[in-house]
Parts: sequence; structure tokens; C-alpha cells
Amino acid sequence: MMNKRIRVLFTISNFNTAGSGKVVYDLVNGLDKTKFDVHIACGDNKGAFFKEVEALGLPIHIFETKTHYRPYYTLLFRVRRISKFYKTHGFDIVHSWQWSNDWTEALAARLIGIKWIYTKKAMGFNKHWKIKSFLANFIVTINDEMKQYFPNKKAQKLIPIGIDTDYYSPESFEKKPSNVFRIITVANLVPVKGIEVLIHAIHKLNDSEITLDVLGDSSNAYGQDMQLLCQTLGLSDQVTFHGKKLDVRPYIAQSDMYVIPTLNQGRKEGMPMALVEAMCMGIPLLGSDITGINFVLKTFPDLLFEAGNSEELSRKINHLKALHPEERHQIGQDLRQYCMDHFSMETFISDHEALYTKLVRS
Repeated sequence: MMNKRIRVLFTISNFNTAGSGKVVYDLVNGLDKTKFDVHIACGDNKGAFFKEVEALGLPIHIFETKTHYRPYYTLLFRVRRISKFYKTHGFDIVHSWQWSNDWTEALAARLIGIKWIYTKKAMGFNKHWKIKSFLANFIVTINDEMKQYFPNKKAQKLIPIGIDTDYYSPESFEKKPSNVFRIITVANLVPVKGIEVLIHAIHKLNDSEITLDVLGDSSNAYGQDMQLLCQTLGLSDQVTFHGKKLDVRPYIAQSDMYVIPTLNQGRKEGMPMALVEAMCMGIPLLGSDITGINFVLKTFPDLLFEAGNSEELSRKINHLKALHPEERHQIGQDLRQYCMDHFSMETFISDHEALYTKLVRS
């Protein structure tokens, strides 16, 4: 077995809206191709980033590796279609990066004896997550609170998501002088992201020198509501909705602060990579004190605020704005160094290579 490359299939819903797209890209790009034969399966080829993935030159299968649970009496028939796909291509390991609690992927692999693992990316657990976790040969967690969901599962490991610290580097950009204090947030604009908390916090400050850049698709109902809220509060001149951007680095580089105001409800953060990207870009930031965010910022408790509390957020924004630029710069440098020490891409990739090798040998 070990004389040939280990054939690993990465599954993901898509590379357009799926938040793990860049993470999967970095992982499959970084794996040692002399040891691993890497394939990708996703539901469609939509979005500009898919072209980036294609450029890697790896086999990409536009194939849906999961199916609906119901009707249950035909489930096995539909699952066998997925099993046949796995078997035809001779995969040794299937590593799922699907966001949902679907377990049909796992069942398809277990029926034919293929090792199936998944990365738990978001908080939340129910009966379907229990089934998925039971079927998994191994579970990768990305923050230290996730293990509470499967306390009796020995086949699990914490592997924080890695980031390319050379790619996300402030040295690649020259910050332009500005008379305003620019705040930025990057998010998939859905209600749980709490953008209204940040907008209300800026409104409370009543400071025309503060601007906010919102990156993310704002064409949906929530995005439209946020734009209407800015109009209602008289902030239209201070808040700009840029839409979704493939490369957020130039925007972060020109900012003075990043804020992630996610609410403590719904499908909460696992390890928010937009936050880690901002840290790596070396700018000060603030984040709501919830699972995932407080894991990333556990060494920086002063940069956390109570989720949903726009009053506390406004005070903390005002405090950071009042600091001397050199003090803010030092905070940013400390954040970047923490990323380099704890979320390096090299460690992320080597941990996965060791895991895949161990699973095939077992």
C-alpha cells in the first residue's frame, strides 16, 4: 500500500459560496504530490475562484457526493451511486469539507471499506451530526470546544486551520495616507454575522472621521436590510458596501481596524478565517466573545466584546482609535506574529499528511 501514492478525495459543496474554499485550495496545493494523489469533488463549477482551483491542474469531479435522506426506502440505492464513484476512482481516503450534517457521504464510503473523515467547521450538533460522527473513521476539529460533541471518540484531533502568512502579509501593500479611520469587516452577509451591531456601534460614536467598508455579497435580503439601516441612521456617507471580492487583502491593507461582530446564536463560528486573514495582515481588530472567535483571540482577551452589545463595541472602537498610531501598529504586529506561531500553513499541511498516512496504515 505504501509503495503507491495515497489517493485522497476532498469533497466540498462548491468553491463559490462555501467558506472553506480557500482552505481546501491551500491544503490540496500544499500536499506532497510525490506521496499523495489528490482529487476534488464538488457540486458545481460556479464562481471566479473555481478557475483558481482548476489552475492547480488536479483532477476535479463535478459530482454530488451526498444525497437526500428521504425517502428512506430508496436511500441505499442512491447511496450506492456514491459508493460506485468512490470505488471506480480507487480512493483510499475521502476527506469531507461539506458544511452540513449530511452523513450519506460517510455511509457510501463505509459500505465499501474506504476511510472517511470530516473536518468539523462550525458549532452545532444534532442527531444527524451524531450519525455522521459515528460513521466517521476520524474527525478533525478546528477549535478546542468542539471535542465536547464527541467525548467518547478517540479518533479525533485538533488541527487549527492554517494560513499562508506570505500571501496575507502587509508588506505586499503600501498603506495610503488618509484623514479617516477606516474600519472593515468581511463576511458572508447573513443575519448571524451581526453586521447591524457594528453599524449601531458606529452610529453611537457620532464621529464623521470613522468609515466602514463591508465586503460580502450584499444583494440578498439581509444585505439590503443593512444598507437600509445605514440610510435610516444617516450613515450612508460613512458605510460602503463593496460586494463580494475575490481578493480582500488590498482592502484590509488600507484599513485601520477589523471587526467581526458575529452573534452568539445559530450556526456560530468554528474558526473564522476572515478574522485570521485580518490578523495576518497586521491590523488591530475586535471580535465578539463567542466560540471560534475567542479561540483565535484567546491570547488577546481585551480585543473581545460581548456579542450583540453595540455599546461595548463602540467604546472599544473609540479606545483603539484614540491610541497612538505606533500603539495600534504594535497590536497589529502582535496579532500577525501569533498567526505565524499558531496557524502556520506548514504545520496545517504536515499534520494532515501525517493523519492520512496513519489512516491508510491502520
